Amino acid sequence: MIRRHVLKSAAMALALCLTGPAMAQGPVDDNVLVIEIQDSVNGVIEIELLPQIAPQHVERIKVLARTGAYDNVAFHRVIDGFMAQTGDVKYGTRDAFGEGRAGFGGSDLPDIPAEFSDENFAAGVVGMARAQDPNSANSQFFIMLAEGAFLNNNYTVFGRVISGMEHVEAIRKGDANGNGVVAEPDFMHKVTIKGDTN
Repeated sequence: MIRRHVLKSAAMALALCLTGPAMAQGPVDDNVLVIEIQDSVNGVIEIELLPQIAPQHVERIKVLARTGAYDNVAFHRVIDGFMAQTGDVKYGTRDAFGEGRAGFGGSDLPDIPAEFSDENFAAGVVGMARAQDPNSANSQFFIMLAEGAFLNNNYTVFGRVISGMEHVEAIRKGDANGNGVVAEPDFMHKVTIKGDTN
């Protein structure tokens, strides 16, 4: 009886080990945003999307990526030691960038209510850009190049870079005296959801 109990306990312990951290999986492909860059930087950035903390923002990112809205959109504002901003699908495209209005546009979809959380804006964290109204996020987003804890609970975190951070760090920087506006920016060549291409 004791021997059977010991064997049963050992089997249960083994089962726990096999389903615990040692067997932990990465994000499902449906929650990985893939950004290809082919200008001064040539590489791929993968971002884990976080629907558990920002479901509406993640859904918006997926919709815009799946419709091709983010393809050929500039990193129009990049501040060294702070962040790289992109996602202006109206004025930030290759065709429209010369108008000098990049950063002032969004999509034709309605703005998204804030989904603030306790997530820290560390390097590699991805947040949604907005105007003064907390509920004005639409299509633009930014990737942190360094910690910016002062943004915590003021901007919505919806993702984090899981590979290609070296490419984010290499994106052309803007003039610090001009609020980081980039005169000749790098563009997101192609933006997809990883699960759609597998």
